[in-house]
Amino acid sequence: MEPASVFPLATVVIAAFILFIIVVLANTARIVPQKTVFIIERLGKYYATLEAGFHILIPFVDKVAYRHSMKEMVMDVPPQVCITKDNISVEVDGILYIQIVDPSKASYGVTNYEFATTQLAQTTMRSEIGKIELDRTFEEREKINMEIVAAVDKASIPWGIKVTRHEIKNITPPDSIKGAMEKQMRAEREKRAIIAESEGEKQAKINRAEGDKQQTIALSEGEKMKRINEAEGRGQEIERVAFATAKGIREIANAINERGGGDAVNLRIAEQYLQEFGKLAQRNNTMIIPSNLGDVAGMVASVGKVLTATRAQNAQETPAAAPARPAGQQLPPQRPPSQA
Repeated sequence: MEPASVFPLATVVIAAFILFIIVVLANTARIVPQKTVFIIERLGKYYATLEAGFHILIPFVDKVAYRHSMKEMVMDVPPQVCITKDNISVEVDGILYIQIVDPSKASYGVTNYEFATTQLAQTTMRSEIGKIELDRTFEEREKINMEIVAAVDKASIPWGIKVTRHEIKNITPPDSIKGAMEKQMRAEREKRAIIAESEGEKQAKINRAEGDKQQTIALSEGEKMKRINEAEGRGQEIERVAFATAKGIREIANAINERGGGDAVNLRIAEQYLQEFGKLAQRNNTMIIPSNLGDVAGMVASVGKVLTATRAQNAQETPAAAPARPAGQQLPPQRPPSQA
């Protein structure tokens, strides 16, 4: 019976020894993941910071006191009621982005760094919202975010925390303020619409006036050019008529000076006289008959005498070209023309 009882006891001892070895190995070997650090305490005092990799600890002496992630963390800032500069209560919430830069300070500098940074972000947000009016809270979001980041980052330096950024998610005013803001926004839109419409009408009137001005100038320029062209045309017409008349008169004068020209003129005058006298009876009911109606030949003869005297006078006024005289010789005195 004794050997049989000893065997189970030895088995228990061996199992306990194996379990002890497992526990020792579990407390000795540590594998730290990437972007994670372990804070090691030796006999209750900070000893080392273990980064990613495999590490051996002294069992029952060293222990992992804290585990920290070195990744950037996102934390919600709970909604809170803030009072603006014009005494309007608004509900504001946000998002805070932080990162651990010193794991030992994050472990021993503050009890709960997440809660601490969240509370600090809320107090800073209340302070910044209280500096501005309600209408500006929606415009000054970027400024508020920068102020919160600067304040929380400065305060969290002893905690080994780096605040990267802060974003305001919602700014919720009371329902009564919402209605007033909607009315104000609607009035502002109507105002901008009226201003835009008036500006459009103003620009349209200016454009129409400018168009009418340019049209008037163009019409006046066209009228000016038209009158200039008409005047030049009339001048050229008068000039050409004058040249034609002068040419005709010269031809008539040359024809009269030729042989038989006087008789032809007398015949032409007699024909025109009879034609005009015949037209006189067709135009008027009352006809004036000259006293010397039968003396047509005498009238023609009188006209012929005038033409003869004119031709003789022209012949005397245009003497033939005198022969060339020696230098220094004087012309003989000219006799006055004889009277016709």
